[in-house]
Amino acid sequence: MGPPRHLALLPESGAQRIEWPVPFADGVDILLRHRGTPCVVLASGDPFWFGAGSVLARSLSAEEWRCFPGPSTFSLAASEMGWPLERTPCLGLHAAPLGRLRPHLAPGNRAIVLLRDGGAVGELAEWLTELGFDDSTLTIMESLGGPRQRVRRAAAQALAFDDIAHPVCVALEVAGTGAAMPAASGRPDTLFESDGQITKRPVRALTLSALAPLPGQHLWDIGAGSGSIAIEWLLAHPDTSATAVEMHPERAERIRLNADQLGADRLNIVTGTSPNALIELDKPDCVFVGGGLSEEVLSWLHANLAPGTRIVANAVTLETEALVMTWQQRLGGDLLRIELAQAAPLGTRRGWKAAYPIVQWSVVL
Repeated sequence: MGPPRHLALLPESGAQRIEWPVPFADGVDILLRHRGTPCVVLASGDPFWFGAGSVLARSLSAEEWRCFPGPSTFSLAASEMGWPLERTPCLGLHAAPLGRLRPHLAPGNRAIVLLRDGGAVGELAEWLTELGFDDSTLTIMESLGGPRQRVRRAAAQALAFDDIAHPVCVALEVAGTGAAMPAASGRPDTLFESDGQITKRPVRALTLSALAPLPGQHLWDIGAGSGSIAIEWLLAHPDTSATAVEMHPERAERIRLNADQLGADRLNIVTGTSPNALIELDKPDCVFVGGGLSEEVLSWLHANLAPGTRIVANAVTLETEALVMTWQQRLGGDLLRIELAQAAPLGTRRGWKAAYPIVQWSVVL
């Protein structure tokens, strides 16, 4: 079994040939129907690096399969470019949004990217140009390691090839005047689409510090607004996961847009009112309550979440401030009052313009 381009490379034999269908998952069922019969699955390079290996291994017992990997496309591309693979981000964007590349876009950075087909290379160049990284160099590598190998280069703003063939990868050298995403928590507010319901940058940095994301942990972001907290949680480590809960459908759509654009497309988004929207969700390791902070929500969290769950709540109004103080007396934890001011015009001079103070409560159940 394999895709047509792989089967076409085989010499004639008496073996039955089965084309792997699209979508890929349909082929797994066909393969499993041949259980008990010797089968070979053809895949490019190293099947366990952005390949079919892990999918097939989950469906078969350890005694049923063996893997014979070849050099991965990333290895071949790095060898072509002379780049150290251990220091080069490698991304598989066959069926993922280009936004996954967004955190890596800073002048001087490099990345190797697997793409769906030749048309996706044009989409990548257009996307880079729109973001202001139009001077980036794309080294386009087709059919690496085979007799049809071809390597060409172009700037993102000047890409004009119309005959780029699958399989294809791009070695990207980032250049231009686009806005790079900082690696630290508290990314600029301008990166997020918002209707004003957003945890502002300094408070977001303090909130992420209190949430303390760890690899493998799951976050609930309740009253997510623009999704900035959940998105930054996901950007903290590739093995984190998160669910954003938002009652307003238009804001939920905006969260989806932000997540896809900023490399956090794995964010799960639930539209609904808390705590009802929380009942069927997988339990979290950590919870942030921004919008929708209420007695009902805190009572539900306390009654239904496991010991060891971290909760961080930000209170802006007098009523919610009194609420978190009451709960802090009951459960303990830390209270932090955040008072910020920014310089702003004051007549012909400048003065400090204070933001609303925020009381942050953080506790481990």
